[in-house]
Amino acid sequence: MSHYSVPGGEPAISASATPASSAATDYYLPAGLPMPLAEPAGLYGRYWEGTRKEKLIIQRNPATGVYQFPPQWITHDTQSFDLEWVEVEPRGVLYSWTRIWHPIHPALNEAVPYIVAVVELPHAGHVRMLGNLLGDRLQTVTIGTPVKAVFEHHDDAPAPFTLVHWRAL
Repeated sequence: MSHYSVPGGEPAISASATPASSAATDYYLPAGLPMPLAEPAGLYGRYWEGTRKEKLIIQRNPATGVYQFPPQWITHDTQSFDLEWVEVEPRGVLYSWTRIWHPIHPALNEAVPYIVAVVELPHAGHVRMLGNLLGDRLQTVTIGTPVKAVFEHHDDAPAPFTLVHWRAL
């Protein structure tokens, strides 16, 4: 069974969240998943530092104003090494999505289904980011729905990190 609609179709997303959390956490997905490589000194360092402060930080070419994500060592448009990191509004538009029914990790056996969303940031050069779409796991999903970032802090991890999820406005 699939629940989706296109603009002008059925109402979009339910406001209720149904986390598959363990008793000790309020995480959207259960404990036991591998941690992301959130190294402060690596290529994604500034991005991960921003998420810890509940800010969305992405790269931009200062010469042309072109945004890019995911991070790269050079600019996409001019192949320059001159990049800057800028804060962008943590809002976007649902560009695409998929509902995951089959667990890809043993920790997800009881967490399916869940929705992975591709979110476009129109105000930041239309870059796209991935994340979980929060709310009812069987919700009707509408392409073009405005969404906002939700920052999920994992302070109990050996190396604390923060994930970016998305919720419909």
